[in-house]
Amino acid sequence: MPYFICPNCKERSIDHDRREGLTQQAVACHHCGFGFLFELLEDYYPAPGTGFVVCDQQGRVLAAGRDVFELSGFREQELMGRDVVEALGLSGFDGQSPAQLALEWGVRRMGEKLELRTRVGHTKAVTADFFPAYDDDGGLLVALTPR
Repeated sequence: MPYFICPNCKERSIDHDRREGLTQQAVACHHCGFGFLFELLEDYYPAPGTGFVVCDQQGRVLAAGRDVFELSGFREQELMGRDVVEALGLSGFDGQSPAQLALEWGVRRMGEKLELRTRVGHTKAVTADFFPAYDDDGGLLVALTPR
């Protein structure tokens, strides 16, 4: 049974057919009303203060959860359409970014110790988890937790 998590409020749920009731509409969050949920292969328990960023198949930001603003100072509108690694100034990795590795190989990258650049230019230590999407749309869910 697929596990789902809301990128906005972090509410976790399960669903058997990935559809809302008897319609063909994708499952939305019943807790906060966010328009879509991200499907995970296994259940995931985010830490308090974790911010979620949803990206497309190229790693561009499609949506950012409410805790991303508290963590980075960036509003969702400022991040939309930008590469997640560049937009949030993620650094601290050798070679290819964990986001690109997750997208390219279709595997989770967990516990990556990275640095995030805030809107005002400060650096924050974060632990990042990268979840590739396994549906037809592809994409990526990035979970950023302050250390």
